[in-house]
Amino acid sequence: MNFPEIKNLEERYYANVFGRLPVAVTHGKGIYLWDVSGKKYLDCFAGIAVSSLGHAHPAIVKTIAAQAKELIHVSNWLYTIPQLELAKLLCKISGMNKAFFTNDGTEAVECALKLAHRMTGKTKFISTRGAFHGRTLGSLGLTHSEKCRKPFEKILKYKNIVFIDYNDCDALRNAIKDDKKNNNKIAAVILEPIQGEAGVVIPGENYLPEVREITKENDILLIADEVQTGFGRTGKMFAYEHRGVKPDILCLAKGIGGGFPIGACLFREGLDFEKGEHGGTFIGSPLACAVSKAVIETIIKDKLIVNSEKQGRYLLENLLDAGFDARGKGLMIGINTNDGKKKVMELIEKGILTIHSENTVRIIPPLIIEKQHCDEFLGKI
Repeated sequence: MNFPEIKNLEERYYANVFGRLPVAVTHGKGIYLWDVSGKKYLDCFAGIAVSSLGHAHPAIVKTIAAQAKELIHVSNWLYTIPQLELAKLLCKISGMNKAFFTNDGTEAVECALKLAHRMTGKTKFISTRGAFHGRTLGSLGLTHSEKCRKPFEKILKYKNIVFIDYNDCDALRNAIKDDKKNNNKIAAVILEPIQGEAGVVIPGENYLPEVREITKENDILLIADEVQTGFGRTGKMFAYEHRGVKPDILCLAKGIGGGFPIGACLFREGLDFEKGEHGGTFIGSPLACAVSKAVIETIIKDKLIVNSEKQGRYLLENLLDAGFDARGKGLMIGINTNDGKKKVMELIEKGILTIHSENTVRIIPPLIIEKQHCDEFLGKI
């Protein structure tokens, strides 16, 4: 099947929700992908920071095959060992107390919202301008993009969401001060340690510690959305570790499964649901949990967090030396351009796959990237 046939098939049968790049991939290996014509591409966005181990990684392939032979799904009416082993591992590496599994990042945020309301009895949430927290109705309320929110505002008025400027603690203090005039209704503050969809926006060094201090002083929960920044992406297991900050609730997905659909909501001691207050049919399946555990163990064993910091620093330093307007943390890099979409299309012609946020080209490759791949990218950009 050629590309025009594939495009026509999508237009006829698939919901018109994705603005796709003009590439139809058939298979991948390591950090490379191939399209229907046989053209090879260097994958520099990893399925939006998802394919942390690249493509067809032996640890993932082996685990899927082995677990599928044993057990794929039984629902949460029964105990399964892979689910509990993964929960234990996640709590160990994060310092959190409990885990709840989801199918993706937006579900992890929905869980966090319910838990914050459940534990505080309060109904308002503070989010930030530029934030992206998902597209389901609850998480959509926290997502700042008017394009995403506006068509659905008549369903939910989002009257309980307050948006403030990112990287501005005075704005947070003022929002809390205003809330105190209205009977202290704020349950939680939710933010990304580094904003991803906004174009790799990195806050000042004191921002997260100060937000943590403010929320503690005012008995407000802090939710860290690390759906994109977690699992080594920024050169630490979790981005909040760069500043020595620990949230109350942690939302995870993307890199947690290396391409297999799974997310998680972790929370500290003292927070929890009662039986029946949350759930899901497919969440925490034996197959998803076995794959996630294998991915995390491989990231640790192969020192891919160290590699993320090393290769990310190499990329960023070379981009800056070449005169690019770039910023980043680990393998999460944003490059400002005059036309983000045009630059992404130019790179596709050169065999490089990236994505853009407005006029920022985002570089978020698999954590297995090596110097030779960095040099290949740098030579073509």
